[in-house]
Amino acid sequence: MGEWRHDFEDRAVIGRALRLKREIDAFEARWPDAEKREEIIPSFSWEQLERQLVDLAATPAQASMARHLVSATRKLAPFKPAEMVLREILCMTWVLLDENFKPEAGGDSDETT
Repeated sequence: MGEWRHDFEDRAVIGRALRLKREIDAFEARWPDAEKREEIIPSFSWEQLERQLVDLAATPAQASMARHLVSATRKLAPFKPAEMVLREILCMTWVLLDENFKPEAGGDSDETT
C-alpha cells in the first residue's frame, strides 16, 4: 500500500514539473528574447518585496496573503526566466492592491498561477 502512495506522489510531482515546463516554454515562445542582457534594475531581497507588498496591501486579509504569495513565487523563481518572475510579482501586486478583491475563506495556498 505504501508503494502505491509513493507512486501516486511521484506522479503528482512529475505532473507539476511538466506543467511548470509548459508554462516556461509558453512564456519563452511569447517573449523569445526575455533573457537578453539589458539595463538591469536595482536588486532587492524577497524579504524587502514581502515587506513592501504587506505595506501596500489594500486590506489586512490581503496583507496576510502577501507572505504566502511571495513564498510560492520564491520557491519556483530559480526555475523560471527573470522576466517571468517579474510578471508574477506584478500580478501579485495587482491582487494585493485591488480593494475589490475578496479572498475565499480558508483559501490559503502555496501555489501561484
